[in-house]
Amino acid sequence: MSEPRQILVTSALPYANGSIHLGHMLEYIQTDMWVRFQKLRGNQCIYVCADDAHGSAIMLRAEKEGITPEQLIANVQAEHSGDFADFLVDFDNFHSTHSDENRELSSLIYGRLRDAGHIATRSVTQYFDPEKGMFLADRFIKGTCPKCAAEDQYGDNCEKCGATYAPTELKNPKSAISGATPVLRDSQHFFFKLPDFQAMLQQWTRSGTLQDAVANKLAEWLDSGLQEWDISRDAPYFGFEIPGEPGKYFYVWLDAPIGYMASFKNLCARRPELDFDAFWNEGSKAELYHFIGKDIVNFHALFWPAMLEGAGFRKPTAVNVHGYLTVNGAKMSKSRGTFIKARTYLDHLQPEYLRYYYAAKLGRGVDDLDLNLEDFVQKVNSDLVGKVVNIASRCAGFIHKGNAGVMVAGDAAPELTEAFLAAAPSIAEAYEGRDFGRAMREIMALADRANAWIADKAPWSLAKQEGKQDEVQAICAQGINLFRQLVIFLKPVLPLLAADAEAFLNVAPLTWNDHQSRLENHQLNPFKALMSRIEPAKVEAMVAASKEDLLAAEAQAPAGNGELTKDPLSAEIEFDTFAAVDLRVALIVKAEAVPGADKLLQLTLDIGDERRNVFSGIKSAYPDPSKLEGRLTMMVANLKPRKMRFGVSEGMVMAAGPGGEEIYLLSPDSGAKPGQRIK
Repeated sequence: MSEPRQILVTSALPYANGSIHLGHMLEYIQTDMWVRFQKLRGNQCIYVCADDAHGSAIMLRAEKEGITPEQLIANVQAEHSGDFADFLVDFDNFHSTHSDENRELSSLIYGRLRDAGHIATRSVTQYFDPEKGMFLADRFIKGTCPKCAAEDQYGDNCEKCGATYAPTELKNPKSAISGATPVLRDSQHFFFKLPDFQAMLQQWTRSGTLQDAVANKLAEWLDSGLQEWDISRDAPYFGFEIPGEPGKYFYVWLDAPIGYMASFKNLCARRPELDFDAFWNEGSKAELYHFIGKDIVNFHALFWPAMLEGAGFRKPTAVNVHGYLTVNGAKMSKSRGTFIKARTYLDHLQPEYLRYYYAAKLGRGVDDLDLNLEDFVQKVNSDLVGKVVNIASRCAGFIHKGNAGVMVAGDAAPELTEAFLAAAPSIAEAYEGRDFGRAMREIMALADRANAWIADKAPWSLAKQEGKQDEVQAICAQGINLFRQLVIFLKPVLPLLAADAEAFLNVAPLTWNDHQSRLENHQLNPFKALMSRIEPAKVEAMVAASKEDLLAAEAQAPAGNGELTKDPLSAEIEFDTFAAVDLRVALIVKAEAVPGADKLLQLTLDIGDERRNVFSGIKSAYPDPSKLEGRLTMMVANLKPRKMRFGVSEGMVMAAGPGGEEIYLLSPDSGAKPGQRIK
């Protein structure tokens, strides 16, 4: 028997500036399933991650919320940790890049690169916000496209015509943070000499560490010649100051991947059996795997291995890249309710439903994965409830009723036993190669054979015949043994189902090698339902709740939607555009909570010549909506009606405040009458 492998696994670090959504969860679920498979096989497999906690965006959001960046990242880390735990993602350590370990390792790696001659310095001309007192990244600059004259475009590319350009080419540039006109200033920057590692990267990217499609894409960069990489930012900036360089900070993408090392080092301090150097030093025999999305390949497969090489550390064994998540065949959409947060999903559905669906759709490549919600319901109900759990529910009752819950000895279907044993190496190979879809197909093919055999034997019919009880017990014991095999094969994907099945089977936690044995003369515990079917209404409620989240965000943040680069306070509009808004005084005739909606109130508004129905996400501030009745407020009367699950919303009431209980409907001065236009 071969020695257990030493494996360290990471997923890309989620940015500490927002909630986890189902697109993010694709990666963490994929990684977790692979890690659980390795542990099930008896390998030492360590899974670490961390919040990516640095950068201008975090600094600015914290300022906007009136808290420190440290408090912001602590709040977000608590939210992220809860979402991951409830989706059964079992990190050995979930840390933060804003840590002592990361500061020390970032300084160490930078120092080694500098001392080896891989750091250059030169002056850079950038836009500077004179009001905010900071240099502006491209995404914080907006203006008129120099190619097509489209207004309100970002500092590096035009969303209308697709042109790319330097921020200095924008016409009428504005700071997306303050709205001020930026000025050009020079600043000394530090650069990592990536071209020093051209030859190494050409060899490493073609050494089997990457999928072919990823290596081919990187070859385009390599063939055109690598450029030096700017690794510094000027104060003010939330991050680590560069040693010996006051007012200069490491760019977030320098210390983010070092966060993998830092999280592992933090774990090593609490688990003495782990040796940091044994996993990270050059020549390490341990395996190192990164799971990432295809949007950050350049950082992980060019910059990162070059930094490791230059600093004297080992490089990854492999970088496993996946595609994006679409929902119902299209990009996730807030307006359609398909931009679904992890917590919104968990409020309505069990985590293992999604884990299984992702597993069934995931292959080795970088193709996008589509979450088709109708197919999701059908597949989970058919495969998990209709095939796997069905075997146990069919057989358990007969064993309890006919033999006091004791499984008899013997093999009633040797050909099936042999087929299940023979399938194990292929299923293991599929798991190892991250071809989860193939593994699920092979497992469900076995489940189909088991169900067909039980249906053919029909123990429910035999149980009614005199003298057939021994045959019934043999059939059902075989069925439970086949069910146990399926549970072992599915355990990396469905850990909760496996735990509940182990309790029913009255066995210790199952390992992969347990598939080679059988239960005979074995006492079962009473059978309890292991998994319920997905109700389509719950999926519909989840989609509706995702739309509510958007409406509530609009109501609770009237000065912006939380995306700093799209803050209306820093985006100018023409007077004619503003004048086209029809603001009216409205009398609230009726106000009531919306059944099935956590955040919405339904308002009936009198605007003089007609009445309007409006949904508004202000319930948290007005728990007794009847108190709003008879009050005057202001509404946008010419907003295009919006069809929602609860009805049609025919306008928007005006509100202000930071959110939660602090939302205040705007009211006109006394003497105003319903229907009056506000000018």
